[in-house]
This record gives sequence, structure tokens and C-alpha cells, in this order.
Amino acid sequence: MEKTIAGKNITVNEEGYLTDFTQWNKSVGEEIAKENSIELTQRHWDIIDYIQNEVKKDSPLSIRKIGKSGVVDIKEFYALFPNAPLKTATKIAGVPKPASCI
Repeated sequence: MEKTIAGKNITVNEEGYLTDFTQWNKSVGEEIAKENSIELTQRHWDIIDYIQNEVKKDSPLSIRKIGKSGVVDIKEFYALFPNAPLKTATKIAGVPKPASCI
């Protein structure tokens, strides 16, 4: 299905995750963050960049892995992305929902 995000028609699945990463840009990420009541800071962008890089490497994501990444510890991850941090962060990053979130 399509959804207008940041003035662009974006293809998303039933949970709101982008189905085509090439449609993602920072404006799209910022708009998705606003929908989740998050104002993005540089710390958020550091985590989003890490997530996107891991997905590009086909590396599975989990909260534990992100906590051990050296990018952010688990406590800060929950503070930056409250209420389901991995689901929210991956949605904002424009990548598929991680298998560990199913």
C-alpha cells in the first residue's frame, strides 16, 4: 500500500515499514519519527546509520547486538526510542522489521 510521507508516495507494508529502501531519505525518516513522537538528534542518526549499514551487510539485528555495537548502550537505546525501540528505530531507518521483533 502507499502512504504519503514527507510529500512523497512511499510503498509500505501493513505495519508501516517501507518495502523499498530506495524511497527512503532523511526527510522520510524525520516524518516517520514525528509520527512516533520522536524528534531526531545526532544520537538518533548515529543509530539509524548503524542500523542501515548492518542491514546492507545482511547482518541480523537485535537489541542485544545494538547494545554491544559500541554505538549505543541498551539503556540509551530505550531512552532514545521508547516503546519498542528496535521496531521504531528500524521503521524510521526505512529498513524491514527485524526477525527478532516478530
